[in-house]
Amino acid sequence: MPSFPQIPESADCELDLIVRGKRVVTPEGERAAAIQIRRGVIVGISDYDDISAGCAVYEAGSLAVMPGLADTHVHINEPGRTDWEGFTTATRAAAAGGITTLIEMPLNSIPATTSVAGFQEKLDASAGKLWVDTGFWGGMVPGNTRELAALWEGGCFGFKCFLVDSGVEEFARVSETDLRAGLTELAKLGAPLLAHAELPGPIEVAAKQRTLDASGRWYKTWLESRPRAAENEAVALLLRLGNEYGTHVHIVHLSSTDVIPMIHAAKAHRGRVTGETCPHYLTFAAEEITDGGTEFKCAPPIREAENREQLWDGLGNGTIDMIATDHSPCPPQMKKREQGDFLDAWGGIASLQLSLPAVWTQARTRGYSLTHIARWMCAGPARLAGLEKKKGAIAIGHDADLVIWNPVAAFRVDPAQLHHRHKLTPYAGRELMGVVETTFLRGMKIFERGQFCSTPAGHVLLRGKL
Repeated sequence: MPSFPQIPESADCELDLIVRGKRVVTPEGERAAAIQIRRGVIVGISDYDDISAGCAVYEAGSLAVMPGLADTHVHINEPGRTDWEGFTTATRAAAAGGITTLIEMPLNSIPATTSVAGFQEKLDASAGKLWVDTGFWGGMVPGNTRELAALWEGGCFGFKCFLVDSGVEEFARVSETDLRAGLTELAKLGAPLLAHAELPGPIEVAAKQRTLDASGRWYKTWLESRPRAAENEAVALLLRLGNEYGTHVHIVHLSSTDVIPMIHAAKAHRGRVTGETCPHYLTFAAEEITDGGTEFKCAPPIREAENREQLWDGLGNGTIDMIATDHSPCPPQMKKREQGDFLDAWGGIASLQLSLPAVWTQARTRGYSLTHIARWMCAGPARLAGLEKKKGAIAIGHDADLVIWNPVAAFRVDPAQLHHRHKLTPYAGRELMGVVETTFLRGMKIFERGQFCSTPAGHVLLRGKL
């Protein structure tokens, strides 16, 4: 193990630690500041030179100091499919990427988090393995309406549903009838609904229209198989039902920019609508994806370059609220890379450790700042999960979750350096800007300069029990 710069002892100081830097990103903007930490909580933010004698100080210098990122769309898959991804590997990757809070999705594990019993198995499986703080979404599936209140009271932060086949039999898609039953319950609870917004009808039509000579190796074939209409019609249905029942509807992994005007209008009308997009939609473009490149397969699909720019515009004007990874890895053989068949390969992109540099690389070229990154990747996701009083900001009373990173340093993605269980990623070999130097979780240094410097210290986050 390498030696790390030692932080002086602080026996004569009421604070446990001060982290100071010239580029500290607070809700009020970027400035030079000293962050005062006691018992894992930020208790003060002072001028850069306001340092009490005898206090332990971490010097960030000219590196950026941001809140630890919050990622509210992560598939960890343990128990049941731990060979796809597990709590240890996923949360280590998060720590290495400057992410200090994860909210895990309810599917791909066995059992799925659609019952109290399934939720308890998930909690048991996570014990002693978390490198970052981790909470859980519950699932809404046909027939589990009676479980929703108990999952909510047990600590789930909200509920995820699929309007199209999820790809795993344990997590069935919901119909409009199922949605209505579930939304009735969620309206009583005040719980948000997170929805994979694609409808099967337009997808079935596209399949019938596919010509016999359309090769599964062509990215064009995959793109045309998941038409914008599937996403557009699903979002329209969700916004209509959300308005009818008065529930908070959140559109996950927004891909089709046709829905941006719908979301904008819904926000203006009632406000209880949010949406996210993902680093891969903001980075890649359909025109650049080579045939057979199944590491790029996801649903909804990566669309055209013009669509990518409109997603950036949606983030810039506030219609799209946040960025989350939709980290969804699988064993490499399920990606069918040798066959290169998009129609047969598993859909999902592994990017958890790379989300900050991937987004920053694109954002900086479009004139966005560190404060935008903190809004989209820290504050926005924390607010979605109801954690905005503890996570997502460098502010008094918040957990001292911090990422110190170099926004002007470049690196080339080497899959061998990734801590995800599986290394296949479309970012392999790509040059990105932004190197994570150090990650603090509740005032404890958990990662620095490529090495982990603690034991797993993450907490299970339970709604209402923070």
